[in-house]
Amino acid sequence: MADEKIRVYSVKEHGYILTERVVKSDEEWQRELTPEQYRVARGKGTEAACSGSLLHQHEAGVYQCVCCGNDLFASTGKFESGTGWPSFYEPVAPENIKTESDFGFGMVRTEVICSRCDAHLGHVFEDGPPPTGFRYCMNSVSLKFEKM
Repeated sequence: MADEKIRVYSVKEHGYILTERVVKSDEEWQRELTPEQYRVARGKGTEAACSGSLLHQHEAGVYQCVCCGNDLFASTGKFESGTGWPSFYEPVAPENIKTESDFGFGMVRTEVICSRCDAHLGHVFEDGPPPTGFRYCMNSVSLKFEKM
């Protein structure tokens, strides 16, 4: 439901806020996103390894959902995984993302989804660095970067 309120963490507000879920038709998403953003974020695609504009982003800031602006990952949690995609060891808050099983491509993986608009962001793996041991492997095209 479009008027459903969810609780997410806002980096700008330094705390939790209530915000509305974002629900749009495929036609609306296609008008608002580039074809590549739509293919990946709404169609559960993957950008080519080492092609993303945020792979080598090292400035201080927050990575947000390209579809709805939900804060997802802080630059302090980013690390060089060597995989070809921006990688993080934790989200800004557990409430800002959702996960679900992905059985595509003959594998079992854990998909990472924006909790506010259900955009496909990437996958999470259990081979990351301390302190969490997780590697959130994200598509640059599903994210936008806000300097802080």
